[in-house]
Amino acid sequence: MNKNSKVIAVIPVYNEENFIENTIKNIQSIKSIDEIVIVNDGSTDNTENIVKEMGVKLINLNQNRGKGFAIKKAIEEVDYGYLVLIDGDLGKTSNEVEKLILPVLNDEGDVSIARFQKAKKKGGFGFVKKLAKYGVYLYTGKKIDTTLSGQRVYKKEVIDKISYIPDRFGIEVAMTVQTFRHGFSIKEVDVEMTHRETGRSMKDFIHRGKQFWDILKTLIQLLYKG
Repeated sequence: MNKNSKVIAVIPVYNEENFIENTIKNIQSIKSIDEIVIVNDGSTDNTENIVKEMGVKLINLNQNRGKGFAIKKAIEEVDYGYLVLIDGDLGKTSNEVEKLILPVLNDEGDVSIARFQKAKKKGGFGFVKKLAKYGVYLYTGKKIDTTLSGQRVYKKEVIDKISYIPDRFGIEVAMTVQTFRHGFSIKEVDVEMTHRETGRSMKDFIHRGKQFWDILKTLIQLLYKG
């Protein structure tokens, strides 16, 4: 076990007023988590005020910089032995993250990643997932199903080796590739989490287009980074 055994949950949020209260409440029920840190990534709704009322550590960014940037900010400011990354829209299912923590604490893997059940809502055509999965395989020779899952637990020694965290959607791919490159193991864990699912509206397709582009740029950057 790490000399520093503190388990810190970091939740980057942007306009999550509808979910963040339940997300925090259900994480607070997990005894193995020592502290919850919310990084408010320039939200323009009531997210900040809700978080302030809940008595957890809050890091405020004055403008929206992206999920990766928010996580990097938290890593700079918190003292931890194990880092739990959680999305803000899990709501009442956020306590499922406990299933990810125990395998890492028990040295069953250096990193654990949540494997969600099949989406109930029809989304895109799978281009983003295929790009991410193939990109990880291309760089590492490893095939995993959870390339894009944001619910993760890392030992500190893994984070210390990760030198490149992009600001936006490429973060999961970048961290996965570097984890494997440095010889660490990843354990995929089945969970019953639910979160906001995208559909087939124009807004959803634009979102996936930005995600695809960010991941492609990340994969190009990974050619030159360790």
